[in-house]
Amino acid sequence: MKKPDATVHDDAPGQVAAVHGWIILDKPVGLGSTQAVGAVKRLLREGGYPKVKVGHGGTLDPLASGVLPIALGEATKLAGRMLDATKVYDFSICFGAETDTLDLEGAVVATSDVRPSLEQVEAVLAHFTGAIEQVPPAYSALKIDGKAAYVRARAGEALEMQPRKVTISQLSVRPEPVEGLSFSSSQGKSSPSTSSGRTVKEITLSATVSKGTYIRSLARDIARALGSVGHVTMLRRTRAGPFALASAISLDFLGEAAKARRLTETVVPLIAALDDIPALPVTPGQAQLLRHGQRLAGFPAPPGLHLATDAGRPVALVEALADGLRVVRGFNL
Repeated sequence: MKKPDATVHDDAPGQVAAVHGWIILDKPVGLGSTQAVGAVKRLLREGGYPKVKVGHGGTLDPLASGVLPIALGEATKLAGRMLDATKVYDFSICFGAETDTLDLEGAVVATSDVRPSLEQVEAVLAHFTGAIEQVPPAYSALKIDGKAAYVRARAGEALEMQPRKVTISQLSVRPEPVEGLSFSSSQGKSSPSTSSGRTVKEITLSATVSKGTYIRSLARDIARALGSVGHVTMLRRTRAGPFALASAISLDFLGEAAKARRLTETVVPLIAALDDIPALPVTPGQAQLLRHGQRLAGFPAPPGLHLATDAGRPVALVEALADGLRVVRGFNL
């Protein structure tokens, strides 16, 4: 479907308009997802924009960077769809030490002198492609008896995390440096020119994964399958659903746009998160009924989800059933 400009609500003359859509943030290392949402709220406030709901479409750990979709206004109604979306990550595994958090932040709990070769790494990746089971990290936000696992782990509890099914649709050695990142030394890192049999201390992989996949657990399991141990030293999300790193912006750039009241130039349309949903035109009268949550009986449409639109403006996410259209999410635009 054709994507219009970011949706705005007109306010009184001289006032800036409320914005509804997505900010694709290139989240920096050291900032949590909740902190990123707070930073966006502050920038909107400083730019004089009307108050709207703000949320994110998929948590990134403070030590991770990259694509963090931030939903504004009516786009927050689609944040749940973003949580379910496929994600793509680049990540580096350092072999020889496993930490309790499975990343740089934790304490070392196991060591190994084994260092795999590039060929061994490439060979083992096939075992982690497709539908697999993985045990989530103890230091995660998963709830155990109503309390986050990481809270229990930090309190010293010995947790037995239950395995879960996830899907890794693509997993490969990354042949070139990660966009936006640089390392202090390339010693021990792999590349396509690595000589046969040479061992690597650290390697960077790319993975396309389903909802619920923990990259830290994947790195741990890959290292163990190679007869070693390891932990994540770099994690960068390069895609979340339809949103890619190429369209992501920094907080500094966002701040400048907000102060200049040019925020709409950086906001992606609300319907960009529905790029896989076909548009379904409705009349103004039908749109009014849908906005009130009413079912459109007898409306002919192929079964499944559709985006009902009135003159190109999003009205509601609807499900076409045998007896008509049912509203799944309505948009107050």
